[in-house]
Amino acid sequence: MAHLAVRQLTLSHFRSHKRAVIETDGRPIAIYGPNGAGKTNILEAISMLSPGRGLRRAKTAELARVPETVGWKVSAILESLGHTHELETSFTGDGSRTVLIDGKAAPQIALGRLARVVWLVPVMDRLWVEGADGRRRFLDRLAMSFEPSHGEQTLVYERSMRERNRMLKDGITDPSWYGAVESQMADAGAMIAQNRLQTIARISAAQAIATTSFPAASLTLVNADNSEIIETADQLRDAFADGRRRDMQAGRTLVGPHRDDLNAIYATKDVPAAQCSTGEQKALLVSLILSNARALAQDFGAAPIILLDEVGAHLDADRRAALYDEICALGAQAWMTGTGAELFDSLGNRAKYLMVDDGATSAIHPIP
Repeated sequence: MAHLAVRQLTLSHFRSHKRAVIETDGRPIAIYGPNGAGKTNILEAISMLSPGRGLRRAKTAELARVPETVGWKVSAILESLGHTHELETSFTGDGSRTVLIDGKAAPQIALGRLARVVWLVPVMDRLWVEGADGRRRFLDRLAMSFEPSHGEQTLVYERSMRERNRMLKDGITDPSWYGAVESQMADAGAMIAQNRLQTIARISAAQAIATTSFPAASLTLVNADNSEIIETADQLRDAFADGRRRDMQAGRTLVGPHRDDLNAIYATKDVPAAQCSTGEQKALLVSLILSNARALAQDFGAAPIILLDEVGAHLDADRRAALYDEICALGAQAWMTGTGAELFDSLGNRAKYLMVDDGATSAIHPIP
């Protein structure tokens, strides 16, 4: 199978890093050092090599190093499916984030055609016990890994829904005012629903054929009122039109993919994820990320780049070892962080090691 890897990563005024250059050899990378040293910032920089707002969902201006605030730049040499590409994404302090691929301006979605990036960060550890918003974002990120245009569809849907909600609050009743907006919502919403369902099917299939130490999750897409998920644009248009009076009373749109939720059951125990232990919930998340990676390896032709922040949290030594074994078996370049080198003992020489110093310089030291 072909390989997908960042061979060189350069950060300029990105978060805590004034300038940093990391050379790799395609192996997984274990990054360790004290809290606040800038480890997560390295992973966030790599996440900006994919469409969207990155693993912290930060605003573009917030990524700039302070106090300079002169903008920021992330550059990379990417090995992808037998080809080498130069990627650059930057923000100059005004305007919007720009993307260059092999020296030519490109839309963000083009990044998704060259590199697939998936991640797991500590804030996701409470995914199963908090609100549906986080689970939708998690599912949408998985969907975007399979279909990069999914992100654009969610933006179109959200923008149109804000306009519809404004009309509802203003008490507008003329159907002609709603037609165009609801049509946009319906077209984008149908694509969102179909992408989400296909993503669940692909991950479920990847779980079913895997030999793994991590538990399988039975996944379903549900909505707020437990009715059937609406998958076609025509059905959504009808639902929006039929619901205008009720929505006007509520002051917002009450039907559509923005009301969907991802439901997960710990399969072998038949227990909802929300009722599992903290360790079991983390293991389920790891299982989904690994299944996502397996499915992408089949679809894309190479395992995705995997970002695992504070990977040791809530995983015992055996589970960590199993995770590293599966990453290596996939042939994936995983970038992983932890506070101590001992968290990566079971990786041995299968990984490249970087130590990040605390302090203003955030120095990065390759470890032989």
